[in-house]
Amino acid sequence: MGMTRTALMQLGTSVLAGLERLGRAHLLLLATLCASDEVLRRPRLVLEQVFNIGTLSLVIVGVSGLFVGMVLGLQGYTVLAKFGAAESLGILVAASLVRELGPVVTALLVAGRAGSALTAEIGLMKATEQLAALEMMAVDPIRRILAPRLLGGLISMPLLAAIFSAVGVVGGYFVGVGLLGVDAGAYWGQMQARIDVQEDLVNGVIKSLVFGLVVTSVALFQGYEAVPTAEGVSRATTRAVVQSALLVLGLDFILTALMFGGD
Repeated sequence: MGMTRTALMQLGTSVLAGLERLGRAHLLLLATLCASDEVLRRPRLVLEQVFNIGTLSLVIVGVSGLFVGMVLGLQGYTVLAKFGAAESLGILVAASLVRELGPVVTALLVAGRAGSALTAEIGLMKATEQLAALEMMAVDPIRRILAPRLLGGLISMPLLAAIFSAVGVVGGYFVGVGLLGVDAGAYWGQMQARIDVQEDLVNGVIKSLVFGLVVTSVALFQGYEAVPTAEGVSRATTRAVVQSALLVLGLDFILTALMFGGD
């Protein structure tokens, strides 16, 4: 009886601590969003973060998109050829990339590269008391440090997802048309005829914006709340990547059900 009571108390404590941490994360996100209007008056800060988050991720996103598209082209042709529908390969590749793989894989890549870097950067600022120094100089670290990075993530994610999808389509073309002999006109023509702007492209952009907000806000919160030690920053970086990946995959299911569940 005593062991059961202790286990329940520990479970309740963990749940309350998790809810309290979740509340602080939402409050920090709200404060960062409210501070974003002032940051827009200093676009240089945002452009620096777009470069750090977006431009520096171009190589890994582009290479990953190319190989994902090539794999889609190869696997899609194998399946479609059994039903005599190999000419529809372009639709399969484009729809898979624009609807799902583009936003999701890009978010996971950004979480692993840029998200971990953001957490480590903010955590190091806290460990070296740079954030406290800003507060002593009457500079709000949320406005000066967090808000530009949040906006940079929101701007970069849809652009990176679009590049991932575009390169993936080209990779599918190389495999399907160049190696497997699918007609080039059918590959591009059916893709253009069947991919809808509202249903596919716009929904893909909405997913990218949501994932950009989630990945960036999680990274910033973990860095801002990190224990100011080397071990604390290391654990915060690991938590940021893991939590971002899980949230992206879970939200992808919810968004897909809302956007395409009636198809």
